[in-house]
Amino acid sequence: MRKGQRALVAISAAAMLSVVGIAGTATAQDTTLRVAMGSPGEAGIRVFDSVAAQFEESHPGVTVEMNYQDDDLYETIGLPNLLAGRNAPDIYFEWTGARMAQRYADGYAADLTAAVESGPLAGIFDDSAFTAASVDGKIVLVPHTADVTNVLWYNVPLLEENGLTPPTTWEELLAACDTLDAAGIIPIATGNKDLWAAGNWLSHMASRVVGEDVYDQTLSDKGPFATPEWEQAFGYITELVDHNCVNASANAVDDNAGAQLFFQGQAAMHPIGSWLVSWAIDEAPDLDFDFVNLPAMPEGSAGDQNSVMGVETGFMVNANSENIDLATEFLALMNSPENAQAFIDDAELSPLAPAAGASDVDARSTRLNELLSGASTVVLPPDTGYDVPTALELYAAEAAVLGGQQSPADALAALDERISQ
Repeated sequence: MRKGQRALVAISAAAMLSVVGIAGTATAQDTTLRVAMGSPGEAGIRVFDSVAAQFEESHPGVTVEMNYQDDDLYETIGLPNLLAGRNAPDIYFEWTGARMAQRYADGYAADLTAAVESGPLAGIFDDSAFTAASVDGKIVLVPHTADVTNVLWYNVPLLEENGLTPPTTWEELLAACDTLDAAGIIPIATGNKDLWAAGNWLSHMASRVVGEDVYDQTLSDKGPFATPEWEQAFGYITELVDHNCVNASANAVDDNAGAQLFFQGQAAMHPIGSWLVSWAIDEAPDLDFDFVNLPAMPEGSAGDQNSVMGVETGFMVNANSENIDLATEFLALMNSPENAQAFIDDAELSPLAPAAGASDVDARSTRLNELLSGASTVVLPPDTGYDVPTALELYAAEAAVLGGQQSPADALAALDERISQ
């Protein structure tokens, strides 16, 4: 995913509930409050910096230090290094699931239950918002986003000009690839140099083939990848290659370059997350584009063919921080009605729009939120829902098949070998 954007695609509408008396109840003198996250993009940075300035104004003697790291760095080694460092963050961005649980197990997750029930964070969120934000009955994360991380975007006029409708089945997708390739148009653009862009898409596809239970168990290191189910799933990657569905440069260019092929009309489709809306509005304002969920895989696949790949994110407070009270006050201010509105206005976050009374949010963003909220099955991306090293090895195996370097069987065998080492 383009992680700097995905961190700002959807905030729970419950955050728009009234927040009263946020301004500092804790006292501080010459205190630095450190906040760390992957870069949320220029629009997001403007909002976060504004929150920091508001907090400093209402808390004399407190300096808020915002640390925006490169997204891939933050997700892999950046955050662990920060937490282990001398100037560790008091507040840090994290994904729910295995990553959040690991922070808790490692002693980096403050118990925020009291702050939510009767402290600065009381009354901001519905109780249901904390289902995925809790470990061992303790609330350890303040929700921030709920994001669709993979759909199939398509260029409306390019499909129409070639007599195509948005593909809803695997067979329709391959047929569309054949037609577009014959017309000299890249059917599907992706930039997979950093492995996650195609990795998210192909892993979602695999989950529908092997079934969500097998997907979860394998990524949780409870079984091997080299199985008939996974080989069948990887076989569909080979079919994409055989039908020239994906740009030949896929594994050589990054996600930005892959998106540019779509923005510039060189490619008809682009599988990526909901952050593409604001990205395209900024960089390709005249592009007529829309989305469908990933096409259903062939009959016999074990998973839910209407599943949605999505994530929930939020901010955790470092259990080792000396500023836990200040940290909870900062998170309350960040979720005030005024700042929630700022996220809508400046960072184009649609799910807050109904509660905020906004009417100018892009309809595609609203539909994406509805897709996620109405999903019967939500599949977690490997790199945020599971152990990162295992996820990266899976992505590398998928890239090897996509690039034609290995067969599905060889890629899966090599994957298991690397994980076991």
